[in-house]
Amino acid sequence: MRVKRKILLTLVLLGVTTGLAYATGGEGHHVASGVLLKDFLYRVFNFAIMAAILIYFVTKPIKKGLSGRSEEVAKALAEAEQIKQHAEARFAEYDQKLAAADAEIAQIGAAIRREGELEKEKILATARETAVKIEKEAENAAAQEVARARAALQAEAVKLAVDVAEQMLKKNFTNADDSRLIDEYMQKVGDLH
Repeated sequence: MRVKRKILLTLVLLGVTTGLAYATGGEGHHVASGVLLKDFLYRVFNFAIMAAILIYFVTKPIKKGLSGRSEEVAKALAEAEQIKQHAEARFAEYDQKLAAADAEIAQIGAAIRREGELEKEKILATARETAVKIEKEAENAAAQEVARARAALQAEAVKLAVDVAEQMLKKNFTNADDSRLIDEYMQKVGDLH
């Protein structure tokens, strides 16, 4: 309301001062200037009333429009702040998930390394066991080959000894030795009966 009064007062003062300035302008036209002054004051008065009416009726919609616009701006700012807070919360959530994912990746990597080490140890243990088994089997196979070789050598030695003994007997054995062995055999057989 104060703004309206100030505007109205300014318009009235403007009209009065312009009227006075116009009235004091010419001295020879008293009759015409009085009519002109009345006409001018009438027009200023009409303008002031029109301006006051316009101000009275136009300021309310303008104020409402401006207050509505300021409410819309305030509402938009509140929504923007809410969206910003929501975005910051989501960013914090994603940042936390990313940190958790990094930690989980590190745990998975450590678990894979542990499993790899365990598998390596299992493979090495299996390889050691297999090597021991192969070594024992090789020793057993070598022992069996040595035993076969000994048996073959003994058989060969026996055969050679028999051959040598046969050859020696053939060379050194005479008919007299043959008769003497037959007599001895007969005598032993006769003693048994």
